[in-house]
Amino acid sequence: MDRSLGVTMTVRIEGLGCTISHGPSGATLPTTPPKDNGGDGSSFSPTDLLGASLASCALSTMALQAGREGLAWGPARATVVKHMVGPPRRIGELTVRFEMPREVKPEQRARLEEIARGCPVARSLHPDVQVPMDFVYAS
Repeated sequence: MDRSLGVTMTVRIEGLGCTISHGPSGATLPTTPPKDNGGDGSSFSPTDLLGASLASCALSTMALQAGREGLAWGPARATVVKHMVGPPRRIGELTVRFEMPREVKPEQRARLEEIARGCPVARSLHPDVQVPMDFVYAS
């Protein structure tokens, strides 16, 4: 495994809230526990970030690969719904709905959907996490 591409992130906690710092850019992101787990829900929870990471990774990977393969692409978005289960408390399902660009031709759709389902975050999830993905194409 090539570790030369490692990215350093730092996490600092104050009270129940954490601040994540991205080493290369210096960007920061706050997290707090959700209300249903004793937090105040004032920001993304760590498990929320996993859902957002999945959608972001799938969209970015589709856009990158579309460019590499010369596939039609345009503006797209995704909505993620996270479902917790337990005990033990964990993510049981991340339901993702993609609103795909009108530029995507019908014959290219299966390829892009395969790319989304195989993005690095999706491949990193535990197999017990269900990840139904729905793709809706603008007309």
